[in-house]
Amino acid sequence: MNPNELCAKLEGVIGFPVTPFHDDHSLDLDGHRKNVRYMLEQPMCALVAAGGTGELYSLTPEEVREVVEATLEEAAGRLPVIAGVGFAGGLAKRLASQAADCGVAGVLAFPPYYPNAEMDGLVDYYSSIAESSGLGVLIYSRDWANFTPAQAGRLAEIPGVVAWKDGTADIRRYQMIRERLGAKLHWIGGAGDDMVPGYYGIGIRAYTSSISAVAPKLSVKLHELGAAGDSVALNQLVNDHVVPLYALRTKRKGYEVSAMKAILELLGLSGGPVRPPLVDVNEAERDELKAILDGWQRAGFLEG
Repeated sequence: MNPNELCAKLEGVIGFPVTPFHDDHSLDLDGHRKNVRYMLEQPMCALVAAGGTGELYSLTPEEVREVVEATLEEAAGRLPVIAGVGFAGGLAKRLASQAADCGVAGVLAFPPYYPNAEMDGLVDYYSSIAESSGLGVLIYSRDWANFTPAQAGRLAEIPGVVAWKDGTADIRRYQMIRERLGAKLHWIGGAGDDMVPGYYGIGIRAYTSSISAVAPKLSVKLHELGAAGDSVALNQLVNDHVVPLYALRTKRKGYEVSAMKAILELLGLSGGPVRPPLVDVNEAERDELKAILDGWQRAGFLEG
């Protein structure tokens, strides 16, 4: 898929499946396949294999390949699959090249391992990912990869960089970056399902959803209300069914993954434990998640 074709398809919900593990922390590929099939019962516009929700940074390159290949097989050409790429140096280049070999539509470039690197080094990092993959690159701005409009402009000049996923939730800065670069990049909301009102309010029409892994109907409804400009219904939906989950997710570092895995287990799907240094939710928090699921069930966002 050429980069322009990929960007044209990125409107709506970009799903982020978790990477399930067995109790001994080994990869649960059968569980991953089951989870992806569950997600694809709803109209995702793309899937990201081995992304942040998929614990990219806990996986070996061989495991990343297995996850990507399984995702591609389940997607069966129905929608683009994008592979997560990160770390730095030779490892980032290996993952980028491997992603292309697997046949993905593009790569999502996570920040390098080294915080607050010099801009020249960051340009080299993202350039190496683009060159090694030969695919469209989506830059993921988050954590220490928090760029000024001028810095974003430098990254947008890299051949192969085609899209920008904001993970900072800084709408003011995101507007400034978009104002500077305009149609040069495809723009994606990427800081969370709770940010859909903010992103869609400034004209973005694609967002990456971790809730899509557990309640894809809810994710799709958020997009539909945002795209329709129904801010009253959208904000009510977010307040009732998204904010409670995100409040729990902020309790401890890494709970943006741990909570989703716990929900999958409660739903009878495959989550398993997180890998260190992340930690699993406790029993009291699991009860909170059950209450959230009950609300989703009553609202019709879950089957059964």
